[in-house]
Amino acid sequence: MILQTPWFDRKFQSGLPAGLFPCLVERLRGTPIRIDALVSGTDEVLLNRKPDNSWSIKEHIGHMADLEALHDGRIDDYLAGKKLLRATDLQNKATDEADHNSKSIAALLHYFRQVRMNFIVKLEQLDDQMLNAVSVHPRLQQPMNLVDMVSFVCEHDDHHLAKMRRLLNNG
Repeated sequence: MILQTPWFDRKFQSGLPAGLFPCLVERLRGTPIRIDALVSGTDEVLLNRKPDNSWSIKEHIGHMADLEALHDGRIDDYLAGKKLLRATDLQNKATDEADHNSKSIAALLHYFRQVRMNFIVKLEQLDDQMLNAVSVHPRLQQPMNLVDMVSFVCEHDDHHLAKMRRLLNNG
């Protein structure tokens, strides 16, 4: 089996054209549906399973929902013309403390769908000029336009979807 590249080892392209924005937003819109299809009918025991003390499927979903506030905030950073995007908590303290395993899968999916749609509504209000605004990503230390940031979120979604599928397949 091919091992997935760790998230912090990933590199990301910058300078993506504004014309990719509609397709990227469509990917974001599809993530809740993809998660729902992935976990539909899955036993709670498997959804809560934490092999080698890693995150469970529920914790991956909760983490994705936890980060929507960061994504929303980064749009605000672009709108405010900030040169540096706000940083995330690299220790993922919010996810580790949220006890996502105690929540029902239905509640987690509903919450993620809700916060993701809020993010999409915010994205859809942007104009073409805003899509070319550039700010530096704090961890990567590279400039990103707003389209690059949206692509980064899409890649983050796919990273966690792949992690969840591996948990399901090895469950």
